[in-house]
Amino acid sequence: MFLSVFEMFKVGIGPSSSHTMGPMVAAARFLDLMRASPFAFAGLRASLHGSLAFTGVGHATDRATILGLAGFVPETYDREKADAALETIKAERKLQPEGLPELAFDPETDLIFDFDTVLDGHANGMMLMATDAQGDVILREVYYSIGGGFVMTESELAEGKDSDEGAPVPFPFKTAAQMLEMSAASGRSIAAMKRANEISRGGAENLKSGTAQLWQVMNDCIDRGLSTEGILPGGLSVKRRAKGIHDKLMEERGMNLTAPHTINDWMSVYAMAVNEENAAGGQVVTAPTNGAAGVLPATLRYYLDHVPGASEAHIEDFLLTAAAIGGLVKYNASISGAEAGCQAEVGSAAAMAAAGLCAVMGGTPQQVENAAEIALEHHLGMTCDPVKGLVQVPCIERNGLGAIKAVSAASLSLRGDGTHLVPLDACIETMRQTGADMSEKYKETSLGGLAVNVPNC
Repeated sequence: MFLSVFEMFKVGIGPSSSHTMGPMVAAARFLDLMRASPFAFAGLRASLHGSLAFTGVGHATDRATILGLAGFVPETYDREKADAALETIKAERKLQPEGLPELAFDPETDLIFDFDTVLDGHANGMMLMATDAQGDVILREVYYSIGGGFVMTESELAEGKDSDEGAPVPFPFKTAAQMLEMSAASGRSIAAMKRANEISRGGAENLKSGTAQLWQVMNDCIDRGLSTEGILPGGLSVKRRAKGIHDKLMEERGMNLTAPHTINDWMSVYAMAVNEENAAGGQVVTAPTNGAAGVLPATLRYYLDHVPGASEAHIEDFLLTAAAIGGLVKYNASISGAEAGCQAEVGSAAAMAAAGLCAVMGGTPQQVENAAEIALEHHLGMTCDPVKGLVQVPCIERNGLGAIKAVSAASLSLRGDGTHLVPLDACIETMRQTGADMSEKYKETSLGGLAVNVPNC
C-alpha cells in the first residue's frame, strides 16, 4: 500500500475537503470524461446525496460543484475569478468549460439537493449527468467524495481500497505492525522508510521542494489567520478570535508571572487561525481533511517556535511520519467525517501530528506508533455535528484541543519506552467499528448533537 505525502496533504480551498474540494475534483473528472466521449453534449445536471445534500449549502458544495463544472480546480482556484464566473453562470444559465461546447445549466433547476435518494457507496455521493439537445441524459457518472479531497467513481469504489497500481515501493506496509517490523529489519525510521517510498515514485528533488511548499502554505495560512479579524460567513455570526488571542499572548510574552498552561493557548491559537481561514473559504492544506486542517500545522508550529533545539531541517521528517500514519488510518478505517464522525477527522489529524512531533523530538518508531495510538484513542467516539452545516462550531475550537492532545500524546510516549497495551492497529480498527455503529445523524448531516441543540439562525 502506498499513499503519497502529496495525496495526504493537498493544497486546496475551504471550508471542506470532502464537501468543497471533492465535488470540484469530481466535476473536473466528469469534464474529462465528456471530452473523451464521442457524444454531442448540450447541457449538464447534477444531484447531491447523503451528507453532500444535508450539509451542502453550509459547506459550499453547490458553489464548488458549479465552479468545477465550469472548469475550476482546487489547485489553481482564484476567488475573484470564481465569484465573477458564478455571477455570469447565474445570469446566462450556461457553462462553457475549456474543450467543450456551450452547455445549458441553470443553477436553480439543474443542481438538485436530493435528500431522499441514498447512494450505497458512501455518505458523500453525487451524480453528474450530461444531456443532448433534447435534454435526455447520454452520459452519467456517480462519484463519491470519500474524505480529504479524495474522489472515487462508483466502479472504482466497488473495486476495493487498494487501487494503487504504480511501481512497487521499498516499504509497502499496510498496518502499523508491518511498519514496525520493516523498521526493525531495515534499521530505518518511519520517516526514512516513507522517504524511500516517495523517492522511488517521484524523486528526491520533487519530495524536497514539495514538502517545503506544503509547509509554506500551512504556515502562511496560520499567519493570515493570526492577522485577520471580522465575522465568518454563513449566518452564524461567528467572530474570528485568533488575532485577538494572539495579540494578548504576544503582550504577555516574557512576563515572569505567565501561567505554565498558557502554552496550551499558543497551540490552540495556531490551530484556530487555520480553521478560521478554512471557514472563510481560504487556502488551506488538507491534513488529512479541511475540517481538521489546523491540528497538524499548529503542532508543527508549536515545535518550531516553542521547543528548545527545534530545527526547520526536521519539517520533512515531521510531514513524512505524519503521512505514514495518516495513510494507515485511511487505508484501514476512514478520514471522512461523513463516514465515521469527527474521530476520523480531528482524531486522525491528532494521531498524525503526535507521531510527527514524537519523531522529530527523537522518538523511536515504537514511541512514534505509541504517540499516534494515544492521540487517536482519546478521540474515539467523537461525533461530527456542525451547527448549521458550517465548518465553524465546534470545528474551529476542536482543532485547538486536537493539537493539545497531539502534543500531550507525543510527550507521554517519549516518557516511556514504546511498549503499551493497545496497538495502533487495534485503535484504528476500533475507530472503524465505532464509525460503522454511529448513528447517521452524528456523521456530518447536522441532524443531531450540537447542530440541533444550538440556535443557528
